[in-house]
This record gives sequence, structure tokens and C-alpha cells, in this order.
Amino acid sequence: MAIGDSITEGMEDDSGPGGEYRGFADRLAEHLGTITPDFRYANLGVRGRRMRHIFGEQLDQTLEWKPDLVTVMAGGNDVLRPGNDLDLLAEHFEWGIRRLRDAGIRVVILSGHDTGWIPVLRYYRGRIAVFSMHMRAVAERTGTEIVDLWALNALTDPRAWSEDRLHLNGAGHQIVAARIADLLGFPMGPPESWASPWSTPPRQLPRILRRRENRRWARQYLVPWLRRRAMGRSSGDGRLPKRPRLDYLHDEATRAEIARSLNGSGTHEAVYDPYTPEEKTPVNSPSGTKGPDPVD
Repeated sequence: MAIGDSITEGMEDDSGPGGEYRGFADRLAEHLGTITPDFRYANLGVRGRRMRHIFGEQLDQTLEWKPDLVTVMAGGNDVLRPGNDLDLLAEHFEWGIRRLRDAGIRVVILSGHDTGWIPVLRYYRGRIAVFSMHMRAVAERTGTEIVDLWALNALTDPRAWSEDRLHLNGAGHQIVAARIADLLGFPMGPPESWASPWSTPPRQLPRILRRRENRRWARQYLVPWLRRRAMGRSSGDGRLPKRPRLDYLHDEATRAEIARSLNGSGTHEAVYDPYTPEEKTPVNSPSGTKGPDPVD
């Protein structure tokens, strides 16, 4: 299962069927679905959702279904509201993570990313960094795995982001999905696929063109975003999750075909380990905290 806001929903990765949003969670599920024929998947992420929603109705639904694995991306929309107390948000975050861990669910936390390269949003950089450190502390205290998006240098490259500079594009979502898959022990490819996916540096525009582009971006994306915030509205008002049920990822025929393929190659199904912090101590990894290796 995946719980969270717009990035978990998959904005702006429109590579899904008919141009639907896909995102890192869908990409990860598709990958894991090739390893386990009867893989089931739900994505409760909705754009604009805040901590009270993610660790409210989304958490309740997750605890009811008790999946083997859940990715959590929460707090981004709260952190971008300067009046919110980050320490109180962190307490709420830890409460939600502990609820999941106490239920025996394997959890992967996704921390905040570095916005230092984005005009205007760079002013929120300090708040994002502080809350990301809170997340790392929660991961340490609860023995929870975490993918530190701040440490992913590939995400400071504009080529990983959509035009609105608020959401990952398809390349960015693929980087995040590949990083999580590597953490879980079922890599999508070599580490370079998420650590250094481009062979050339990003193109640098002349300053005058950058200023012109920044003004266009502010008119088209920043002003509407600020207007919604001022009016207390969200782009996700009235929206429902795109995959609200924990259901099979593939139809029966495809599941049978995957099972035959796995049996023919002698590959075992992936089994997720609902470990507890007392039993196994997590170790450091290049962009976060890695838990125990999956059980064969």
C-alpha cells in the first residue's frame, strides 16, 4: 500500500494508460508484481492531503487491511504552511508510524527533498530540512526504513521535475521507485539507475532566459498555488484515491503467466519480513536507513 499526498498519487507522471498519473508507487508495484504473481496493491495518495488526512482515514484503512508493506510520504503540505509547528507535526508523524509498526507492517518512510534550486520554494528549505531530520529520528527510534530524498542528488536535477517544479516527472518518479526497490532488496537495475541516471550535466540557460522562465512559472503555477492556500482550498478537494482497494495488480491470466515464468526460472517469490526493532538493528545506506534483507 502507498499512503500520502500528490507525489504518492503520481503527479505529474502521466505515463499511465490513457495519460493517467502513474508515479513512483505504481512503478514500484509493477516491479514487485513481476516477482510475486498474486501481488496486491492499493494507493490511497491524494493531492493536497495533509498529515491529519494521511494519518487519519488513510492510516485507518491501512490498519484495517494490514498489508505486508506500506510506503509513507506525509507532512509536505503541512511544512509549507509557515504557521505549523514542526515539532508537533513530528510527534503526529511518529504516532502514525508507531501505529503501523505495532501492527507488524513493514514501513518505508520517504523524507523531504532539497528545494534549494527552486525559486521561492528555496525559502522553505530550512523547514523541509528540519522536518526531514525529524523523520530520520523517528526512523531511528522505531527501527523503520527510510529513503532520504534529500540525499538523492539526482533529484536536484531539473530533468527529474515537471514544469510546475512542485512534482516529479516520469524520470523523477522512476528514480524514487528504483531507490525504494533497491532498499527492499529487489533492485530494478544497477544503483546508477537512481544515483546517477544521466550521463551529461543539466543544460544551463543564460541568466536573462532563466529570469523570463521564472516569471512565466510564477504566473502559471506559483500564483494559483498561493491563491488556493490563501482561500483555504486544495487541489485535491472532493478527490478520491485512484486505487482505493487492496486488489490484485494483474488479472487472473497474467498472474498465471507470471507464476509459470517464475516456476520455470526457479525464482522464489518475494516474502516481506515484518521485523521488529528489538530483533534486528537497521544499518546505514547511501540515502537512508536500510532494514534487514528480505527473506528468501
